[in-house]
Amino acid sequence: MKIESTPIPGLLLLEPAVHGDARGFFMETWRESFFSEHGIPHRFVQDNHSRSLRGALRGLHYQLEYPQGKLVRVVRGEVFDVAVDLRHQSATFGQWFGAPLSEENKRQLWIPPGFAHGFYVLGESADLCYKCTEYYHPEDDHSLLWNDPEIGIEWPLLDPAPMLSERDRNAPPLSRAPLPH
Repeated sequence: MKIESTPIPGLLLLEPAVHGDARGFFMETWRESFFSEHGIPHRFVQDNHSRSLRGALRGLHYQLEYPQGKLVRVVRGEVFDVAVDLRHQSATFGQWFGAPLSEENKRQLWIPPGFAHGFYVLGESADLCYKCTEYYHPEDDHSLLWNDPEIGIEWPLLDPAPMLSERDRNAPPLSRAPLPH
């Protein structure tokens, strides 16, 4: 597996080795020893699978009391995946990084605890799967405004009005959001 650093320390883009032939392909998406050797010693406790339609934007979601690290990949379709650094002590606090993840490129994004996460569906639909380092606690689920000018995410929108949940549409900007300590 190839690991690429991003401009935000701790946030990593991963490219698994893919072994393919006329029958299809095989790839290893998680190996505890490899990840631990590369500074990702987290234990995963939950797997999630999300299916979304073209133009859907989910996020930017984060947790305060039970922050989740996430290993994200797309198994069908394509998304533009985004992480925003919410770690107060970080020199990159409030900065974002985005990358296309798809069934074709098979890339994964490691998002450490302390980040907000979101994605935008670029294909007809997308199935996004992710491993979490902490259990989901609905009472600890928070959102940032997806188009907050203070963060300045450059979403590759197919339509100026993405499909949003009511919660994501009404999320506060970074300047008014509750943040991790």
